[in-house]
Amino acid sequence: MESPLQTATAGELSVSEISQTPRHQQLIVTIFGLYARETGALMPVSSLVRLLGELGVEAAGVRSSVSRLKRRGILESTKAGGIASYAIVPGRVDMFTEGDTRIFSPSHPSAEDKWLLVVFSIPETMRVKRHILRSELTRMGFGSVSSGVWIAPERTWIRAKQQLDRLGLELYIDYFRAEHLSPLELSRNIGTWWDLVALDTMYADFIAKYESLKIKWDSRQGNLSAETLRDAFVDYVPMITEWRRLPYKDPGISAELLPADWKGMLAEELFGDLHRLLGTPAHDYVLGVMSQK
Repeated sequence: MESPLQTATAGELSVSEISQTPRHQQLIVTIFGLYARETGALMPVSSLVRLLGELGVEAAGVRSSVSRLKRRGILESTKAGGIASYAIVPGRVDMFTEGDTRIFSPSHPSAEDKWLLVVFSIPETMRVKRHILRSELTRMGFGSVSSGVWIAPERTWIRAKQQLDRLGLELYIDYFRAEHLSPLELSRNIGTWWDLVALDTMYADFIAKYESLKIKWDSRQGNLSAETLRDAFVDYVPMITEWRRLPYKDPGISAELLPADWKGMLAEELFGDLHRLLGTPAHDYVLGVMSQK
């Protein structure tokens, strides 16, 4: 079961992924993740159609994408005060909360922190389960030491166990807390266990795409006109939608173990600045739309 605020297909990194226009389903998940939980995890159909319309999505596209999200068990149809609405499926709300932590409160470990090893052996007759496990480990930011040994910073332990137990994989897995004891530099293996080149390229693409947006909004601070609120929403939601995949793909390795020219910290700083500039006016715009009957 994937995290709704991530929603990218588990698997290898795609260098071009960050430059693609967000799909309609991804935009909808972002809107629900950011705004619907303030109103009982639901949103009127008319409000969602209008908000997506501001992002260039036609009403038919909204309903088609919502239907797919309903089939995936993320949204459901409901009524609130007689108003047709869509709501986050109750069992998914906690996963949106987890997404908040990954996206808005990233952790920065030290080089002395320990590691979590996931060791598993699944027979060939159960290769579908093996594929699910490897895909889920990749999605959670684990690196592959070998086919049956995967590694991540120790702080991922609780979340990883909860998610893999939820998928019914607990019988095939052993977990170990590990410390690096080799005389060789640990950084020499980091680039082998994780595809840091692809991830760094995605960070660089994000910076190239959005650094001009920061300049634009630096000059618009203090302008709280209705047009400004709308423009903030139109810029903010696609930006968040593209960014939110990166914290899931990034294993959160200590900066001392990463390449000297690593773009992740610069990209994170840019994201933080854009969130500070756009988050509040975009929020105010959405609440205004949702308050209209």
